[in-house]
Amino acid sequence: MRIGIVGGTGLGEALGALGGELVSVQTPFGPPAAPIRLAQVDGVEVALLSRHGDGHRFNPTQVPYRANVFALKALGVTHVIASGATGSLDERIEPRHLVVADQIIDRTSRRATTFFDDFAGHVDFASPFCPTLRRLLQAQAGSVQTVVHSRGTYVCIEGPSLSSQAESHMHRLLGGHLVGMTAMPEARLMREAEICYALVALPTDYDCWRARPEDAASVDVISQVIANLKVATENGLALIRHTLRHVTQAPCACQSALARGIWSSPAAIGPEVRRRLAPLLEKYLPAP
Repeated sequence: MRIGIVGGTGLGEALGALGGELVSVQTPFGPPAAPIRLAQVDGVEVALLSRHGDGHRFNPTQVPYRANVFALKALGVTHVIASGATGSLDERIEPRHLVVADQIIDRTSRRATTFFDDFAGHVDFASPFCPTLRRLLQAQAGSVQTVVHSRGTYVCIEGPSLSSQAESHMHRLLGGHLVGMTAMPEARLMREAEICYALVALPTDYDCWRARPEDAASVDVISQVIANLKVATENGLALIRHTLRHVTQAPCACQSALARGIWSSPAAIGPEVRRRLAPLLEKYLPAP
């Protein structure tokens, strides 16, 4: 079993990953954002991927989500724990807390959202984040020096600009607890790839729905956000590290999401498509 960890630059060093190798994977959707490091963390086999690429190269819209997820699947990854910075839409979720998100609202519009452009594939997405992984993360909440919220709805916006104040209030009215730019289509693609996927959200500020002090200089606000992100990232990675050793290959519904999700007739899905998407389809539609 190999567990994928998706996050920011310097992920391996922050987790104390031992040795390993950098692997460049070619996919039908181009290369992933960065080479993937195969290594060990506390004896657990992991695949570390910087979502935005080396040097934070890709903005949220341009992240090659399909290539990222396909590459992890091709390398035998069965579970992924991701982290990502967010704004808080809830007074109770303070900057530097952590949130194990359980729901998502997708407000993106410019991203490829499926692997299945050549046939009809419809996966169950009622629970966007793997309940099994979420329970494991929640069980390790006592291992970090901050509050870990056991649920929260993540509103994913297109970006790259932050929300207007009116949009921020709207996201609260929609029932959002967090706002970010990267959880979609990442979560949906993980489900299509039958990878168990959970997200540890890292709140850095209260977005802009909450009025800032009139005398707060923008440079001070940004400095505080960066400081909050650093602390939240350290706590988030600690939570992930404590959880890794408890992940098992126990059966999970995420791992059979395509069993009833391929609606097109097998005869209508040609050999070229089956070969191209073999890591995703071979369990149900072997390539000739």
